[in-house]
Amino acid sequence: MSINTRIADHAIDPQFTERWSPRAFAEASISQDTLLSFFEAARWAPSAYNSQPWRFLYARRDTPNWERFLGLLNEFNRGWAQHASALVIVISKTTFTAPGATEESPALWHTFDTGSAWAHLALQASLSGWHTHGMAGFDQELTRKELNIPEDYAIHAAVVIGKLGDKSTLPEYLQGRETPSPRRPVSELAAEGDFTL
Repeated sequence: MSINTRIADHAIDPQFTERWSPRAFAEASISQDTLLSFFEAARWAPSAYNSQPWRFLYARRDTPNWERFLGLLNEFNRGWAQHASALVIVISKTTFTAPGATEESPALWHTFDTGSAWAHLALQASLSGWHTHGMAGFDQELTRKELNIPEDYAIHAAVVIGKLGDKSTLPEYLQGRETPSPRRPVSELAAEGDFTL
């Protein structure tokens, strides 16, 4: 297990610095109830007009869909993700029906809202003793076709969920990177008033 050297600039709950995205996973199964509790946390994320555009498609290790989902990842990610407990594809509906309207219109904020839901999922997993790792390295076109995702849904990310494993199972060039990553200081991310960053 890696030692967490992250230090917050300002007072926050430790859950935020303790959550990180490893690549070394133990080949452990995850129960349906445990995984659904992570989606339950995501369910309570805020969204514009309470439209809740996020959707999660998933496969658990040792189930019929596992190999199908692994096959969506690029070779690099498949190499380490195969040891995880679950794979999740995060998508969102790009349209919504506004209150009082009868027709759908573009949901310009669907990505923002879905990011909130993913963060809720990741934090709940971390609080429950699991780890998550979001990835862009997967075939979106194949994912849409293989999982029958309609055209009015955007495909955002693949997420690996699992128990932390031994980093010696990773290729040598990845072992040195198997530690919580640093973050830019708040002073580079937030400015009062005009853009000065």
